[in-house]
Amino acid sequence: MAETSTSGVYLDAASTEPPHPAARAALLEALDSGWADPARLYGTARGARVLLDRARARVAAVLDVRPDEVSFTSSGTQAVHLAVLGGLRARRRVGHHMVVSTVEHSSVLHAAEAHERDGGEVTVVGVDRTGRVDPAEFAAALRPDTALACLQSANHEVGTVQPVAEAAAACRAAGVPLFVDAAQSLGRADVPGGWSFLTGSAHKWGGPAGVGVLAVRKGTRWRSPLPDDERERRRVPGFENVPGVVAAAAALEAYRADMAADAARVSALVDRIRSEVPRTVPDVQVVGDPVRRLPHLVTFSCLYVEGEALLTELDRLGFAVSSGSSCTADTLRPSHVLEAMGVITHGNVRVSLPRGVVSADVDRFLAVLPDAVDRLRRTTLNDVETGRRSRP
Repeated sequence: MAETSTSGVYLDAASTEPPHPAARAALLEALDSGWADPARLYGTARGARVLLDRARARVAAVLDVRPDEVSFTSSGTQAVHLAVLGGLRARRRVGHHMVVSTVEHSSVLHAAEAHERDGGEVTVVGVDRTGRVDPAEFAAALRPDTALACLQSANHEVGTVQPVAEAAAACRAAGVPLFVDAAQSLGRADVPGGWSFLTGSAHKWGGPAGVGVLAVRKGTRWRSPLPDDERERRRVPGFENVPGVVAAAAALEAYRADMAADAARVSALVDRIRSEVPRTVPDVQVVGDPVRRLPHLVTFSCLYVEGEALLTELDRLGFAVSSGSSCTADTLRPSHVLEAMGVITHGNVRVSLPRGVVSADVDRFLAVLPDAVDRLRRTTLNDVETGRRSRP
């Protein structure tokens, strides 16, 4: 059965996947046996160290890397910042130029902004209307003084899979390390090799919040942008969250197995949403690549409807979804991803299917959506007409 929120059916797995049962079981066991300081030498501490090392090996196996290439952070955002800023710092003698795509997660773009404030230079590579980077354009942005290039594995708002393999080949030819933010794809799809840095976030695959993954390939130059600390091979400061890490590793293994068996079914449900929404709702634009995409995510935009109003109405009807274009009090701006794609940025809905979603929930969502959009459009039209009549 699909996980449900207190408001009904949960369809916002791209924000956070509901806790995986494997994570729950592992966390409870590790809370009893893995609470001691893994850096100490007495028995309970050595036990915690064994749990930490086993979890590291399990995550490394999923990533197809060596265990000593994996570190655990306090969040996916911290992992991103360490990868980007540490990669740049290690190559300051090469240059101060970096390359990013215009649709990267805000954590990557904020790190790039910090680099610019410190005197660095950033080249932003655009995308097509599906949200995909052109590999040739990405390769052309690389320069002799490029210290780091960044390209997400797949987009967090529209699901489009990026050409990581092609970008990695271009970076390898140019001698530039490639950072891949794989938060949205880890556990759901394999990431092509060739990268130098890779990050992920446990809550995206049903692990606990507050655990991130930072992978640094052997032989890649990296220098911490933070004060020195002895933890996690001097890559990540602070006391290791051993129970959280153990739960994250268990969830990643289990979730990957679930998706390997169920990705085709989930992808078929997304295909159904992609085809039915424009058929039943007028003036709708479904965005993102219809083929080269993550299996669980679909985004569409409705003209003449405010995104926030539509999310609230769907929540009232029992469906928890999100929006890439929701304006927030601190930014008051629509989605930078949708803007970069040149598609409709208002009335936006992102539906992302969690593990075990059932087709009946998707059918119900498709059944209530047309009337919900129609009601909101009629309300908007009435408000406009009322405003016109009230003018002097």
